[in-house]
Order: sequence, then C-alpha cells, then structure tokens
Amino acid sequence: MTAHISRRSLLGLAGAGTGALLLGACGDGETAATGDPQTINWWHVQDAEPMLGLWGDMAQQYEGAHTHVKVDVQPLEVEAFKKKLETTLEAKSPPDLFQSWGGGALRQQAEAGLVKDITDDVGEWIGQLLPAAVQPYTVDGRIYGIPFDIGMVGIWYNRDHFAKAGIETPPATWAQLLTAVSKLKAAGIVPIALAGKDKWPGHYYWAYLAMRIGGLEALQRAAEDKNFDTPVFVAAGRRLKELVDMQPFQKGFLRAEYGSEDGQAATMGNEGAAMELMGQWAPSVQASSSTSERGIGDRLAFFPFPAVEGGKGLATDAFGGGNGFAVGRDAPSATVDFLRTLVQARNQRKAAQTGAVLPTNQAATGGIRDVNNQVVAANLGVATGFQLYLDQAFPPAVGQQINDSSAQLIAGTKRPEQIVKDITKVAKRQ
Repeated sequence: MTAHISRRSLLGLAGAGTGALLLGACGDGETAATGDPQTINWWHVQDAEPMLGLWGDMAQQYEGAHTHVKVDVQPLEVEAFKKKLETTLEAKSPPDLFQSWGGGALRQQAEAGLVKDITDDVGEWIGQLLPAAVQPYTVDGRIYGIPFDIGMVGIWYNRDHFAKAGIETPPATWAQLLTAVSKLKAAGIVPIALAGKDKWPGHYYWAYLAMRIGGLEALQRAAEDKNFDTPVFVAAGRRLKELVDMQPFQKGFLRAEYGSEDGQAATMGNEGAAMELMGQWAPSVQASSSTSERGIGDRLAFFPFPAVEGGKGLATDAFGGGNGFAVGRDAPSATVDFLRTLVQARNQRKAAQTGAVLPTNQAATGGIRDVNNQVVAANLGVATGFQLYLDQAFPPAVGQQINDSSAQLIAGTKRPEQIVKDITKVAKRQ
C-alpha cells in the first residue's frame, strides 16, 4: 500500500536531451481537427498564484488549439476540494479531471470503477515521466493518474532567526533540533509554525520520526500487517511528545490553518516563526500568504528532517509525494490529451519556473530556477528511499485516522500508546 522506492536518482537529471523527450501531443502550436463538442470539468487545488494563473492560461491555450473542447476550470482550496470530491464520489459522479495524490485513495477509486484506467492511452509517452513520480498513480500495474509535481517534505528555516539564536548549522539529529528549539525560545523567537487545525501538517512529524526510528521497512510492515501498535510507532509518538512539551509552536496553533491569512505559511512568510516542516511548495505559499511579495526571500533555506540517534532509518530517506490528476470514469475523450499537454516538457518548464512545482517530465528539470527548489531536487537526487505521505499511502479512512491521531497527540488529548491502537483499529477494518 505504501509507495516505497529503493535508491535511485528521483529526478533523473542525467539522461536524454530535451529534444528527444518533447511530447508529441497537440498543443505545441498544432491545432487539432474539430469534432463533437466536449466539456472537461477540471478541479484542482492550485487556488493561488503562481499556478492559478498558469493553469488558466494552459486551459485557454488548449481551447484555442481544440475549438470543439471547453475546459471548465474549478480551483478549490485543499480541504474544500476534499469535501466536495467526497460528495461527488459518493454520488458516483466524479469530475472529468481532478487533483489526486495517488496511493490508497486512488486505489479505492479505481476498485470502485470511479476513475479510468488510462494505461493504454498514455503508453506512448508515460516513459518520459519520472518512474518514482508515476508509482503512486499505479494500481496493480495499471495507470490511473498522471503526476505533474514531485517533491519531499523537509524543514524550511529563516536564516536570520537562526543567526540571532546562535544556531550556526542546521540540526542533523533530533537532539540537535530540540537544542535549536531551546535556543530560539531563549532568543524570543517562535521556533516552529504549525497548522494544527488542518491536522495533516502534524502527521509529517510522526511519520518522519517513525521512518527515522524504524526505517522504511517498519512502514512497509505496517501496511502489510495493518498494525501500528508496535514499538517503532510508539517511540515516534514519544519523540514527538518531547517536542510538543517544549511548546515550540506559535500562539493559537491549534486553530491555525495552513494557507489562511494567519496560518502556518503566513506565519513563516511574515517572520513569525523560525521553522516549518513542509513540502517543496512551501516558499511559494509563504510568499503568496505573506505581506511581502517574496516572503522572506533568500533568507529562507531548507534542510532534511534530522536523524534520530540509534534509529534504523537513514537521514537520506525522503518522505513526500507530489501532485497529479486522475481521470473520472465518464470523462470525454479529449481529457487524457489535455492532461498530456499539462505534463509536456514545454508546459512543465513553465510550471517549474514559477518555483511552485518540481517537474515530473525529465526534459523539464532545467526549468527549476528557484534556489530552494534546486536544493530539494538535489536531496531527492541522492535519496536512498522514498515514502509517500501516510495519509495518502493508506486507504482514506486510515489516512484520516493518522491525521486525527497525530493532532490528538500534539494537542495533548491522547498518549503515544493510545494513538497507535486507534490507527490499528481502523486499519484492521479495511
């Protein structure tokens, strides 16, 4: 159930040249023949600049080249999207093209016949995409979605805040991270921004700690056995409680959302905290959520989640995933072709140049201009293993319980020993 990938260069920076990998779909200036009128209902969660405008432009360009096709774009905030999608899936009426993170949720959608098997439709060009990025969208060897973004979660930090607190180098171990938290608090700086209300950002800590303590094998075993009530996951909870007990988060974090005006990203972008644990999209969301157009600019830096002393996991094992799209079962025939244009090299370079996307098309990696994204790409390039977000890797009910339980642990309403039993109980029912 987990997306567990052994050592490889996830970004495939060395390989065929751009010319050899350009996609041949209509949309590179070629106008398709007209046909029966088609409307593609497209739901995505890039509801802020820069991707909001870029996606809109790409839809208009496709309509211009395919005069019989209309793309009805519906940008949605992540949580609003999840709720709306759940309603449409229960009614067995999914949108034609919709945001997907792959993993357990996509498997359930595929098994319920709600998404199209597009394996044969993408066979001519799927090899141009990174295998690591495609894996979460593959169910039993068949492809049900296409990724446009790949990345990892790590710790983003404010260089100036670290300097003021006397932290000379990013923490490489959990003990060093706790020491950094102490130094930041002593300097009068909020150590960590967290969106406690959204829950999913908190699960990143528990998941990474489990990886560092037990290694990727522990997560794979949990998927196979449907059992989280093991020493590894209990220890991960205890380590997280060590951090929580230090009160490292901003005031009101339990009510904070990720992308709201006073949420986690804005807290970082407005210099209200020194660190956040977040994915590759963090710099762009910080900038769009802050009072400054650039957020904290070149004062922002990145380091991988630290190792845990005595743990079996490697500090070079990455945790994350990406963004992609699935095709609804009743989608018009033009939908897969439109999806193909979104991930063709030219458009992937444009997306990469915004700093909001790490491309999945191997010919587009040269478009990564943002220094921080280059650092993330470099870390992915030497990753010894890869684990998909736990709330996506497992079935939706299990993923939701992981988020809920992580939030309860952080809020202090449940102990580490309790949450593993709660998650296991849900997992056993799947």
